[in-house]
Amino acid sequence: MPLQRNGIQHGDALELINQVDDESIDLIVCDGPYGVTQNDWDQIPNIQQYNLNLIRRFSSKLKDGGALYLFGKPNCVDFIDYRPYLKLKSKIVWYRPSRLAQGRINYTNNYDIICYFVKGDRPRCYNLDDIRVSQLVELEHRLRCERVPSVKNGKFGKTKFNDKGKNPGDVWGDIKQLTYKSKELVSREVLNTIQKPEKLIERIVLASSNPGDLVLDPFAGVGTCPAVCQNLGRDFIAFEINPDYVDLAHERLNRVGQKRLILGI
Repeated sequence: MPLQRNGIQHGDALELINQVDDESIDLIVCDGPYGVTQNDWDQIPNIQQYNLNLIRRFSSKLKDGGALYLFGKPNCVDFIDYRPYLKLKSKIVWYRPSRLAQGRINYTNNYDIICYFVKGDRPRCYNLDDIRVSQLVELEHRLRCERVPSVKNGKFGKTKFNDKGKNPGDVWGDIKQLTYKSKELVSREVLNTIQKPEKLIERIVLASSNPGDLVLDPFAGVGTCPAVCQNLGRDFIAFEINPDYVDLAHERLNRVGQKRLILGI
């Protein structure tokens, strides 16, 4: 059966990936197993080797300059050599503090890692203006900095204050994790393990793809990335092994489609 474009394909990502054409994908958003929970789908004996296998298989599917964002915990790509396949550009820290903070013999982990890889030396796109965030510096301090000769007349001139905002950097503390009260939460079952905030995925999709590009989501869950892609005018291929999640994801896509139809988008 050919892969369904702009739909959720039910099945195992490690098998379905073989049906994806080489060098056909612009962006991969991989929010798969972390290897840290007791859920059946997260029982990975060696998460580093698992991720290395993903990176190897994804690399052939990406176009030159295509991007992979791989979610995990702090050690998700430690002790493995991914360099023959993709270039690691950044390790983004998504700050998501625990509300209970119950660590008793160590510091509670309060962040996830999002590894940003590129195929080749340069990304095919990085749309900074689409992901700028508010400046957090006072006006007087900003003006004082801009009067420094190395900024005003030298090689750092392009670092001046931008009215559109600043680069979000590699620590994202402005996007909050979902709670039981979040309107976008599809099911309590997927809270904090399966479903990520739409704003988080939106930043990734906006930064590393353009309208009409093809995005691959190998672990679609309840369809956050596909819904974001549909809303932002990107095409997508998505896989999910849980049939109940596939149904929830398709319902979600239908709601997005109806909303866009009403708005005339």
